[in-house]
Order: sequence, then structure tokens, then C-alpha cells
Amino acid sequence: MYSTDIIILFLTFIFLFGFVCLLLCISFLLSPKLKNTEKITSYECGFNPFEDTRSSFEVHFYLVALLFLIFDLEIAFLLPWVIVLHTLGSIGFWIISLFLFLLTVGFVYEISVGALDWD
Repeated sequence: MYSTDIIILFLTFIFLFGFVCLLLCISFLLSPKLKNTEKITSYECGFNPFEDTRSSFEVHFYLVALLFLIFDLEIAFLLPWVIVLHTLGSIGFWIISLFLFLLTVGFVYEISVGALDWD
């Protein structure tokens, strides 16, 4: 029974991969290829661009984005843990406590180094 389920799942993934590749090829072949200078310039509300649109961002923006991802993943790990906490027992509690402690130490380190200061 399990082998037929795996075969069906594998064939479904192969079919979906082929279908996605087919749609990408069709859209590439049927899309218009006309390029002019107006279409490749950046758009700023109908005005000419004030400066180069490929200017670099501050590192703080990337740092805040990485912090958001880290703490978003923390929530993604905490929600399933809350659901199965009663089956994990005390070892599950201490493992997640260690996980939260390490995240807190990392966050305190970032604050102490001044990585989040916008001066």
C-alpha cells in the first residue's frame, strides 16, 4: 500500500514540474520581446528618476530583515511545540528553554554591540 502511495505522489510531482516548465516555456515564447529605453527605465510616478535606482541600501535594513526572519522562525518552531508539549514531557520543555535562551543571548549581544543603532 505504501509503495503505490509513494509512486502516485512521485508521479504527481513529476507531472506538476512538467506542467510548470511547460507554462514557463509558453509564456516565454508568447510574450512580446519589444524593448525600448522607456520600458527599461525605472518608474517614479511619471517623473524622470532623480538618482540611480541601483543605489545601495544601508546595512541596517538587511540586519532588521534578518532579525525579523530569525524571530519569525522562532514562532514557527514554538507553535508546533505548544501543540505537542504534553507528549514531550520535561525534556521538551528544557530543550525549548535552551533554544529561547540562545536566541535571547544573541539578541542581547546584538543590542550590546550596537547593531540596531541608527546613528
